[in-house]
Amino acid sequence: MAEFHGEAAGSVDRDELARFARLGDDWWDPNGPQRALHKLNPTRVLYLRNLFCAHFPDGTKPRDRKAEKPLAGLRIVDLGCGGGLLSESLAALGAQVTGADPAEENIAAARRHAGAGGLEIDYRPVTVEALSLSGETFDAVLAMEVLEHVADVKGFLAAAAALVRPGGLLVGATLNRTLKSYALAIVGAEYVLRWVEPGTHDWRKFLRPYEMVKPLESCGLREIDRAGIVYHPISDEWRLSGDMDVNYMIALERPPG
Repeated sequence: MAEFHGEAAGSVDRDELARFARLGDDWWDPNGPQRALHKLNPTRVLYLRNLFCAHFPDGTKPRDRKAEKPLAGLRIVDLGCGGGLLSESLAALGAQVTGADPAEENIAAARRHAGAGGLEIDYRPVTVEALSLSGETFDAVLAMEVLEHVADVKGFLAAAAALVRPGGLLVGATLNRTLKSYALAIVGAEYVLRWVEPGTHDWRKFLRPYEMVKPLESCGLREIDRAGIVYHPISDEWRLSGDMDVNYMIALERPPG
């Protein structure tokens, strides 16, 4: 596992880093320790595809979200990419994807899987802070299901915001700190349904929406959209919803220069 020191270590929580670094190729087992993320992934990809098609024109024309490669030409960075579930989905839609994760083991697993599938993704074993210091910017910066696992949320968000080009977007997805989320995401998902390993989440690190938005607004971004995600047990699927009590996503724009 990579060792980061000083400013480069930034928001890395070493215990969380070690927990996810152990997964290896199990990231890609749909019935393994990340099965809940496999179930969730199509819903967040749908949201991102529609959001990006509406926000980023294709030259002088609007993007067709039903096209084979609707995200062609867009540069996207997936922060805390893990084994690459989201990165691969966006690359398959035509985006130029950079996947960043501080765990070298995660990056190695992501590279193996992408290589086997013939996908070209720029995977980097790097922290968000180190990446932001490079001065590189992207059309879209994603912090999906990672904010509840970092040691310094405000520092992470500030570094992520620095990666957003003028006119670009940052999208964050995390868990709301409510009694409902404790009942469903901690007691239900971890101890009753065993969707994830008990102890995967710390309810105290869940974020209320304003705790994501305010730090990003202080970095010059402005909110343009938000959506909840809810689980439907009968159909065994996640759907977009106005209910943000448990899982939610928020999109913010850096105003054009």
